[in-house]
Amino acid sequence: MKKTLIFLVLFWSLLGVVYGQNEFEKKVYVSASGDSLNYRLLRPEVEQAGEKYPLVLFLHGAGERGSDNEKQLFHGSQMWLNPVNRENYPAFVLFPQCPESGYWAYTERPSSFEPDKMPLDAPISPLFSVLKELLDTYLAMPQVDKQRIYIMGISMGGMGTYDMTIRFPEVFAAAIPICGTVNATRLKAAKEVKFRIFHGDADNVVPVNGSRQAYKALKAAGADVEYIEFPGVTHGSWNPAFNLPDFMKWLFSQKKP
Repeated sequence: MKKTLIFLVLFWSLLGVVYGQNEFEKKVYVSASGDSLNYRLLRPEVEQAGEKYPLVLFLHGAGERGSDNEKQLFHGSQMWLNPVNRENYPAFVLFPQCPESGYWAYTERPSSFEPDKMPLDAPISPLFSVLKELLDTYLAMPQVDKQRIYIMGISMGGMGTYDMTIRFPEVFAAAIPICGTVNATRLKAAKEVKFRIFHGDADNVVPVNGSRQAYKALKAAGADVEYIEFPGVTHGSWNPAFNLPDFMKWLFSQKKP
């Protein structure tokens, strides 16, 4: 009986992932320079004529890199398919996929994830230049609300979330970096973006000090920032973060003045 129950749980979980992959449109963006970027798109379930909708950019972690245009949906995609969320928080949701050899925000994996050892003056990576081009194509759409552009990411994607808001603070109303890190001295450039930061205090992959220092730097710069630390949680702090009752409500209540 126990084995049957486990099988059913795994079956329905797999079915949910496959369903999510079908709901998210599979797309490829080709830049002006000829570089391509795989991504998935979820549209509002019902698009009303003349209505404007928020846009969410989700950056996955290092484990979901590849070229299949599927793995990036492994974490985070299901919450956007929740019927209640689809009805209450309609949005355009982008899930780009970082190539196996790439790394969000940086040309290569940083040698250390301690915040004071993270890159300080690195130029924008070619991958992020293409990602920004992709984002711009959606920002140009009349049905996208330019005052409600959001970005979030987990682990490597949390690092990318910081980098994007630092480079393009005028674009984003709010950002949610989860178990990420950044050279905190860079964050004064992103002080106009509203932040909600998450991390587990037992993270054994990306040091929790990255989020603690980011919070202190943003607070010192006068930013609107909240930091939630999960006691005893290791690297998968996106799980408790995504399951907070007000996760969606907080995000969608943010708007640029």
